[in-house]
Amino acid sequence: MGNILDRINSPADVKRLSMVELETLAAEIRERLIVGVSKTGGHIGPNLGVVELTIAMHYVFDTPQDSFVFDVSHQAYVHKLLTGRREQFETIRQPGGLNGFMLRTESVHDSYGAGHAGTALSAALGMAVARDMSGGKEHVIALAGDAAFTNGISFEALNNIATQTKRMIVVLNDNAWSIDKNVGAIAEYFHKIVTNPTVSNLHDRAAGLLERFGGKTVRHMARKAEEAAKGLIGPGMLFEEFGLSYFGPLDGHNLPLLIETFKFLKTQNKPVLLHAITQKGKGFQPALEKQKKFHGLGPYDAETGETKPTGQKTYSEIFAESLTQLASQNDKVVAITAAMPNGTALDLFRPHHPKRYFDVGIAEEHAVIFAAGMATKGYKPFCAIYSTFLQRAFDPIVHDVCLQNLPVVFCMDRGGLSGDDGPTHHGLFDISYLRGIPNIIHMVPKDEDELADMMYTAMLHPGPSAVRYPRGTGPGKAVKPQPVAIEIGKAEVLQDGADVAVLGLGAMLPEAMRLAAMLEEQGFSVAVINPRFTKPVDRACLGSYGSRCGLLITLEDHVLMGGFGSAVLESLNEQGIDVPVVRIGWPDEFVDHGKVDALRARYGLTAEAALSKAQPYLQALASKRMAVR
Repeated sequence: MGNILDRINSPADVKRLSMVELETLAAEIRERLIVGVSKTGGHIGPNLGVVELTIAMHYVFDTPQDSFVFDVSHQAYVHKLLTGRREQFETIRQPGGLNGFMLRTESVHDSYGAGHAGTALSAALGMAVARDMSGGKEHVIALAGDAAFTNGISFEALNNIATQTKRMIVVLNDNAWSIDKNVGAIAEYFHKIVTNPTVSNLHDRAAGLLERFGGKTVRHMARKAEEAAKGLIGPGMLFEEFGLSYFGPLDGHNLPLLIETFKFLKTQNKPVLLHAITQKGKGFQPALEKQKKFHGLGPYDAETGETKPTGQKTYSEIFAESLTQLASQNDKVVAITAAMPNGTALDLFRPHHPKRYFDVGIAEEHAVIFAAGMATKGYKPFCAIYSTFLQRAFDPIVHDVCLQNLPVVFCMDRGGLSGDDGPTHHGLFDISYLRGIPNIIHMVPKDEDELADMMYTAMLHPGPSAVRYPRGTGPGKAVKPQPVAIEIGKAEVLQDGADVAVLGLGAMLPEAMRLAAMLEEQGFSVAVINPRFTKPVDRACLGSYGSRCGLLITLEDHVLMGGFGSAVLESLNEQGIDVPVVRIGWPDEFVDHGKVDALRARYGLTAEAALSKAQPYLQALASKRMAVR
């Protein structure tokens, strides 16, 4: 490892470097990224692509006075290395370590936290308007990838920028990828700009003149390129029509050109957009060859890029294989993803049914309404969207799907903790935000085979339905050749008992089984129930065990407030059954990043914690039994 990065303790240290030293710094950062992320896992590809952009931004601007707003912020590792967190970098995404995204509580240099796409332009505009109202002079710079412009929020912000502020810088980091290859008209539009020979020639000349003559000449060439772009790409550049002066495209890895261009943009008293062309994964051949894989992954070999195979199929893969089978049997089944074919494993579905596969880009609201439209014409859309990302489409779920009682299926990957990705990606709220909506049913499988059965059930169901399943692998249950339908709202009693009933929802069922064994060691007769449905809950089952047992215990990988345990309490109350219910789930707070088992132990989502919480009721039960004897 070189010596320059080890001397960078703040952005002020970056500004003291010569151009030769800055180039060396870029190489050292790439080495640190490749080696560091190989140990922790993370978003290696996006960060390798913004090394020069981030260095140039810190060289020209002054954080924390100036604000950098990163869209998604999964590409902020370089920013962290340059803002006093270099020595902590090996802890990124580890328990108690640096967060994998921007986090306002982590550093004064993190002006805005994020984890979802499409937020940067709106947040940056809010900052710029607040600055203008208070008479400030600082700069606000939004760095957004081209994939962020497939998100409707970005265009809502674009519609307002020019009318609400006179000074703001947008950097379009164009690498043609989100997680998979970008899709749609916006991607095609950017491609036309990049491949226009006249624009490219002008910027090649600007780069050459910069090397020979310096800043004033390149600023002149930037103006010429701007004028050329206006005249060459259609009747008016898209961003110009929104009121932003467009500069680019230019090489996002040319440090001297980036620095001089940022110096020029810093002087502009108008909203501007810089279009920078970058390579996702630059400097690491495996990441260049497999850009989808190296967007974000677990630990890997820093030399070869190889990862260790798990040897077991994930829930996502089981979902994709099951959906492929359903689509083979039913020509009305279609699959929809919002720029996540790899994360949801729909890239396994696509080769089998390419005409019934739709990637709509980072546009969850559109995905849901698009699915609703297809459903009105007799199709059965399966919307595969992470639980945390489906939050963005809440209104279309209510207004467009459930209100019209349309048979759309929401397949919510990452239902529960998302481990190292942290609070922006944990799927801990979908039960509470869905079960209050009329018409929808909500299912949670205990294993892979039950997931396949629930998808089959959803295909047959005439109304809206949702299935949540966790990240990663399950118990390893083999999937039947042909799935079977499950009776709507019917729980599965795995073991009968008369003293305590333990209800383990989905991924928490193994803990429920462990808890039952502990209770049996204490002499209690314990029922174990796989609820399967959070809406509708099995009213008859709850009524039976609520009347017979002296205690019910619910375990769920979801927040307690409004979750499955709350649904159990409501059902018992409606039936007039007064029985203690101990609820185990996540508290009313945002849960940190970390390893799933460690977080469950820390927050009390274990059989041991459940036993401890239940002790006062168990003692009362034991005393009651003694009195009867």
